[in-house]
Amino acid sequence: MKLNPLLKNFIFVILILLVIGGVFSLLYLPAEKQNQISISQLVQDINAEKVKKIDVSGDAIKITYTDDKTAQSMKESNSVLADVLTNLGADSAKLQKVEISASTVQESVWSWLLPALLYGILPLVLIGFFLWTMMRQARSGAGQVFDFTRSKARIFGADPNNKEKITFKDVAGLKEAKEELMEIVDFLKFPKKYLAMGAKVPRGVLLLGSSGVGKTMLARAVAGEANVPFFSISGSEFVEMFVGVGSARVRDLFSTAKKASPSIIFIDELDAIGRHRGAGIGGGHDEREQTLNMILVEMDGFQKDTGVLVFAATNRGDILDPALLRPGRFDRKIILDNPDVHDREAILQIHSKEKPLASNINFKEIAERTPGFSGADLANVANEAALLAARQNKTQVFQDDFLEAIEKVLLGPERKSHILSKKEKEITAYHEAGHALVSSSIPGTDPIRKISIISRGMAGGYTFQVPSEDNKMRTKTQFLAEIATLMGGFSAERLVFGEMSTGASNDLGKASHLARKIVKEWGMSSLGPISFGDKEEMVFLGREISEQRNYSEAVAEKIDKEIETILRSAEKRATEIVAKRRDMLEKIAKILVEKETIEREEFEKIIGNGKSQIPNHKSQINSKSKK
Repeated sequence: MKLNPLLKNFIFVILILLVIGGVFSLLYLPAEKQNQISISQLVQDINAEKVKKIDVSGDAIKITYTDDKTAQSMKESNSVLADVLTNLGADSAKLQKVEISASTVQESVWSWLLPALLYGILPLVLIGFFLWTMMRQARSGAGQVFDFTRSKARIFGADPNNKEKITFKDVAGLKEAKEELMEIVDFLKFPKKYLAMGAKVPRGVLLLGSSGVGKTMLARAVAGEANVPFFSISGSEFVEMFVGVGSARVRDLFSTAKKASPSIIFIDELDAIGRHRGAGIGGGHDEREQTLNMILVEMDGFQKDTGVLVFAATNRGDILDPALLRPGRFDRKIILDNPDVHDREAILQIHSKEKPLASNINFKEIAERTPGFSGADLANVANEAALLAARQNKTQVFQDDFLEAIEKVLLGPERKSHILSKKEKEITAYHEAGHALVSSSIPGTDPIRKISIISRGMAGGYTFQVPSEDNKMRTKTQFLAEIATLMGGFSAERLVFGEMSTGASNDLGKASHLARKIVKEWGMSSLGPISFGDKEEMVFLGREISEQRNYSEAVAEKIDKEIETILRSAEKRATEIVAKRRDMLEKIAKILVEKETIEREEFEKIIGNGKSQIPNHKSQINSKSKK
């Protein structure tokens, strides 16, 4: 538990006082108690010849007896000890036998200096230290209050020797986006050329694209190419629980960037503060909206010669406030797509250039196996391949490591400890064989790259299909073939074992979702080219939390029947294929039980099917999950 600084100082002072009290106790602790006797008793002891020596120090008398015991006594001031003893009846002859010595009393300087220090000066020092500590804490607290409103942007300077500097050479693909941004770079380098022509370069550039496509890296590359300061901050870092902090941080960020102009401000995850106003909780005065208002004011208040450009990135451009997107603010939008096969190959080479690669590395094959992967996904694949090689004590990264890394990224690591029983292994083998057999028997499906019954992640087995080339569009024929392929495992289980297992639950969910989209969104059913349902987002509850039904109950019933028709037809089609080619199904399943994995070349030899494949635009994995 973290203590309050004031309480901590108070406890510290109390401890110091306790230590001082202990020192006083030690200094003034009475010594061992001495035997105190009177002068009359001393006279009697002298007459009894028990006293050996007497030491006189001022008025104090120390007596040493013949048996080496000691005692103390006191005499009157300004009196002579011998006369006092004689007057009290001491025998003169016996007194002469006693050794009497006298010493001059010299008062030590510490006898008065130490009490003065302890009682007078030390308390004043302690009080002064306590007050100084409290004042320093107060100054620190005040400083923290002012720092609280400062921007938390991370600054990447314009130092040409900066190792973290990124240029367009470090960003593979995105050719069109880089061409568009070169104009921005040229303006940052030579602003007078544009200002002299009366041209206005876009004040804000909005980078739109899915997660991991390289929005942040592209913005940093612009700063690196132009060699200007780059202020990077996330949208969520503006807003705190205290009112007005977000607005103050926006002002501080823009003020700092103007002082360092020409410069770039980069706001990542703009949707965290740029959502449509008036849609959340708190009316129009909540902290997020106040921060957005300040960003709008700052961007609109730019002079054309400030030399400050604002870049922002989001994957939710549909929910941004219209005021952000109007000309004069974020008036240039650049769409970033997932890389194609050639760009993926280049990205893999960039992320692998510092890794010791074997001579058999074929980045083209790896790129072909990763359709739909973003730049971040490919970086993860390269890193996982290096980790796999290091784990096996290899000195180089081989092709097999990359191929294994792809499956690990998609499905998770192999669950070698998850040992299937003989019955479960057989069910899984027929299930995956059904997927592969149906897919290889229908035009419009992707080539089978690998079939496995080794558990990965939540999947008990999987059929890995990858398109031969990237396509942006798909047809109804391809969708129906995909649904039939998903039904292949379900149909094979029912044909061979007479019942179904829970392993088909994931396939049925994907098939149902795809069929619903065919009917409701893509207009590919008998209901016609109509899109059914308007999805609305409740900002404070999440994405697509509700759907506004814009059709009647009668139409809803037709939609359900149409979805059922698609799924039933796919099921019938898959069942007919596995029944007609049962011998081939048995053959594939037995090989899977024996070897656990079938690669593409071996599968094509087994199936002996030379049908043409219609490419798909993304990777598809049909997996059997044990629920």
